[in-house]
Amino acid sequence: MVDPAQRQITISRQCDLLGMSRSSWYYRPKGESDLNLNLMRLIDKQYMLIPFYGRPKMTVWLRRLGFKVNHKRVERLMSLMGLYAAQPRANTSRKHPEHKVYPYLLRGVKIDRPNQVWSTDITYIRLARGFLYLVAILDWYSRFVLAWRLSNTLDTHFCVEALEAALSISQPEIFNTDQGAQFTSLRFTGILEDRNIRISMDGRGRVFDNIFVERLWRSVKYEEVYLKDYQTPAEAYHGLASYFEFYNTERLHQALNYGTPQEAYQSGTGKRYSENAEHHLISA
Repeated sequence: MVDPAQRQITISRQCDLLGMSRSSWYYRPKGESDLNLNLMRLIDKQYMLIPFYGRPKMTVWLRRLGFKVNHKRVERLMSLMGLYAAQPRANTSRKHPEHKVYPYLLRGVKIDRPNQVWSTDITYIRLARGFLYLVAILDWYSRFVLAWRLSNTLDTHFCVEALEAALSISQPEIFNTDQGAQFTSLRFTGILEDRNIRISMDGRGRVFDNIFVERLWRSVKYEEVYLKDYQTPAEAYHGLASYFEFYNTERLHQALNYGTPQEAYQSGTGKRYSENAEHHLISA
């Protein structure tokens, strides 16, 4: 979708309009083999069903399907996808050794209003001939998706872009993340600290400390990604843009008394979005 021959709009601006980082445009990944891409699709779907499968059980499961794989390949692919078993484990979080890790602040906290707690995470999005990474920022009370970004690399830039887009709408009292290097980076935490937002981080190996984002990923995968089977990054971008608009404004949630996330978020904040803000939210 980026046109390098376009003289009136720079590549940097085109990337901004498409909601992607400029580094993603210049980066040209080597790519995985057809076998590895197929294995990643199978691992992704099985992980959504059984998130407590780590490398050993996932390896055995793939072997039972007839694939001759060893644990090293499965470990590498799961790491590439950002997947880890939802159980305590030693020294497996992909955190940066020089980045500060903050304590988990939400144990026993009653969530009773919008903008009390926001949370974020990254998930793997499969394509016919590759994959992308999706980051989203969610309000815990309303399940409202404030912003999202796609990237073909696990860099910090697209996470920072999503954060800045969400903060252009409002800001939370507490922001919760995992201990991944993207979220512990000074670029990311510095933005939160400058706004006096309290930072909370999941305990190592405690995937379900971030349970609301995990539920969002399940909805995104089963209601959109697995049904559409995107062929290109452009298809993924347009498909996810449509889905998040549906999710925020039309999808009914039992936990919200069968209201929508947008209704729950607006009823608690007393705000309604202008047309420009709404478009920014949906396309971010």
